[in-house]
Amino acid sequence: MRAKVELIVSAQWFDYVITAVIVINAIGLGLETSSGIMANYGGVIVALDTLALTIFVVELAMKLFAYRMNFFRNGWNVFDLVIVSVALIPASQQFSVLRALRILRALRLVSVVPSMRKVIHGLFSAIPSIGTVIVMLLLLFYISSVMATKLFGQAFPDWFGTIGASLYSLFQIMTLESWSMGIVRPVMEVYPYSWAFFVPFILLTSFIVLNLFIGVIVNAMAEATDEEAHDERETIINELRLLRAEITAMRESQPPSGP
Repeated sequence: MRAKVELIVSAQWFDYVITAVIVINAIGLGLETSSGIMANYGGVIVALDTLALTIFVVELAMKLFAYRMNFFRNGWNVFDLVIVSVALIPASQQFSVLRALRILRALRLVSVVPSMRKVIHGLFSAIPSIGTVIVMLLLLFYISSVMATKLFGQAFPDWFGTIGASLYSLFQIMTLESWSMGIVRPVMEVYPYSWAFFVPFILLTSFIVLNLFIGVIVNAMAEATDEEAHDERETIINELRLLRAEITAMRESQPPSGP
């Protein structure tokens, strides 16, 4: 019985079914935000949501039965268990916010779709390098905010009156959101040479440091893909070696043919 259940939950068609249920459930949760749709089809949508949750519970129960304690050794299984457990908490007035968290069930696509798992694996692999880039960016922001507060704080207290205000203004400049007409040009009317501060800041943050994030993540994802491909090659090579050993053993076990 256990072997049959394990065969089912590990089958590819089973993943396809769960993926379809996740997508349909996510669409249904989105439709619940429309009062007009809920007024006409609320009963159907709620019934589909209950059915989807039931399917998720049955799926996890089958995996727990098939894998036993090995179920918890897979981080994606634990992730699915947490997401579904949150949905099972009664959405009473005390826990009404948890009703909105039901949409987190859509995140189960990450654990079901292999390509999405590769992306997440690459992101987690890049965390140490990303941390270094973040520290460098924070250091650059702190130095620039202190300079901006001392240079422009007196004339523009709303934007650069304090370090906190300077940090927020510089963050807006870094994202290139209304940075020229909204902040820099008014500052240049009072301080004509302030461009010598803002232009290098934009070049360092928007075009250099932020691109480091992309480079680090792309490199980590490429390494993760190479590692997975290497593991697959090693598996194939080991299987070929076993097959060769079996063929050799079969040949040696056969009696030599006479003249």
